Amino acid sequence: MSVSSNIRKKSKAETKFILAIFAKINFHQMADNDWKKRLGVVFSTNPDFVYQETLETEEATLAPSAQNLIVSIDRKGRAGKQVTLVTGFIGTAEDLAELGRALKVKCGVGGSAKDGEITIQGDFRDRVVTLLKDMGYRAKRGN
Repeated sequence: MSVSSNIRKKSKAETKFILAIFAKINFHQMADNDWKKRLGVVFSTNPDFVYQETLETEEATLAPSAQNLIVSIDRKGRAGKQVTLVTGFIGTAEDLAELGRALKVKCGVGGSAKDGEITIQGDFRDRVVTLLKDMGYRAKRGN
């Protein structure tokens, strides 16, 4: 007796019934009802209550001469590997990524730009400080 003989194929009526159930489910409404976005909200007994989340706006990017960037080195949580951190950037994520990309290309190494800081693989503190100053940023070496 094979395993496949125990598995029953669905009839056309069962398949249509299942498809009808899925057609009635409003998946867009389910996406709007994401519980993770509402963790701090108290329960409401009002049946007409619709939770409206506040939208966070990104800060506008400051001019390079108004940015105070600190270039430091970090080894913690990186298995002893050294990375150069550029912190203090105020602006949009796109501008941060663009600055990070320019620094990575000029240093010839990898890295990332997220959460308001740029990570460059390796110890390039002096080089990054001079590159940032040439771009018009106010940068200083941290540790």
